[in-house]
Amino acid sequence: MRHRHGYRRLNRTASHRKAMFANMVVSLLTHEQIKTTLPKAKELRGITDRMITLGKKGSLHSRRQASSFLRDDETLTKLFSTLADRYKDRPGGYTRVLKAGFRYGDSAPMAVIELVDRDPDAKGAEDRARHEAEVEALGDDFEG
Repeated sequence: MRHRHGYRRLNRTASHRKAMFANMVVSLLTHEQIKTTLPKAKELRGITDRMITLGKKGSLHSRRQASSFLRDDETLTKLFSTLADRYKDRPGGYTRVLKAGFRYGDSAPMAVIELVDRDPDAKGAEDRARHEAEVEALGDDFEG
């Protein structure tokens, strides 16, 4: 019986799991919606909620705790300003997991995890900005 074993190991070492979830939290907070497997999404839920709670506290200690986990300054700034303001009145439950069918290659159950009350323009905003910068740098040579 697996009573009181509170997390999924996902066939990864502890260091791999920690790095993977740190990257996934940064992606989720940046794009506000990502697609992954269902077990990963369910584990990611708690970690992301913990980070948003740290952002809501807003103290120097909570900022340092979040920084040591996230290791991304832009996401940290967004967490402590935009997201903290957005969820200041919500007592918890900042993420939502929606089932999204099965992956073609191995029939793994897929899910979309997103922030509740998310900004639809946030998804892909980095890519759009990068593309516009490339087009501007190329000038008249580029037709796209």
